[in-house]
Amino acid sequence: MPEVLLRTVTGPVRAAAINGPVLPHEHLRTDMRWAVGIDSDPHRWLDEETTVTAELRELRQSEQLGLVVELSCMGMGRDAATLARVAAGTRVPVIASTGLFAQPFTNVDDSDVDTLTRLLLEDILNGIDGTGVFPGVIGEVGSWGAELTRREERCLVAAAQASSQSRLPVATHGQNGLDLLEILLGQNLPGSRVAVGLSGSDPATARKIAEAGAYVSLSSLGAGPDQAARTALALIEDGHAERLLLSTGLNRVSQVQRYGGPGYAHLFHALLPRLREAGTGEDTIRLITHDNPLRWLTSGLS
Repeated sequence: MPEVLLRTVTGPVRAAAINGPVLPHEHLRTDMRWAVGIDSDPHRWLDEETTVTAELRELRQSEQLGLVVELSCMGMGRDAATLARVAAGTRVPVIASTGLFAQPFTNVDDSDVDTLTRLLLEDILNGIDGTGVFPGVIGEVGSWGAELTRREERCLVAAAQASSQSRLPVATHGQNGLDLLEILLGQNLPGSRVAVGLSGSDPATARKIAEAGAYVSLSSLGAGPDQAARTALALIEDGHAERLLLSTGLNRVSQVQRYGGPGYAHLFHALLPRLREAGTGEDTIRLITHDNPLRWLTSGLS
């Protein structure tokens, strides 16, 4: 059986070589300050390469961090060259993404699905922005408001079609996770290739996502450690531990340790201790933080 290779920013890496925990939903470099039609937020950016490198290097030493999935796609200020330097400086493999983020941050006008799909495949086949860095995931894609706009729906369908052609996994963002998942499944995308970002605390929604065969992706910073722990524990108790992904979800400058934030260690210092205190065993912790994200990333490649 051929080895399954992950597309990282510094080249292919064997999935079997990733031994430590995986952070499946992070941002290492973003800039979302310029979008129009939404409330201004001067902290909606992250450009702290030295700080990010130092934090990930520390996590490699203290937690044996094995892999980071960086979900800053088009419209989010992604910078493939920065990601490559961070990966080299930390010796932690990093997976970059392609995709078209939510409507206020995309500049696709009224392009049809075929045009948007070709745009994504250009990244996937030829590399990001002429850097020679190839994306290993599509996302995060979805919606900004409570309802999906027509433009966002076209971008989501394009993500599904690009995934079908490239076999790369998809990660979603938005308040309406079940609606986003329904659109992707409607394009005949296997649920096992989809990670649905979930910010709410509704265990019923998380359960429905898992029952559809997709992954529930919780971030300790996005949902908060208590809320994320409750949702995670409910899934585990319902027998859906194999459909759970956990990450820190850091995405702005105020969240790094240099500026008083909890940093990328928040998952390890806040959320995982809550799961252990509730009786979650180490085998289940490893399933969630190692086996599940690698299975999601390689579901279409094996």
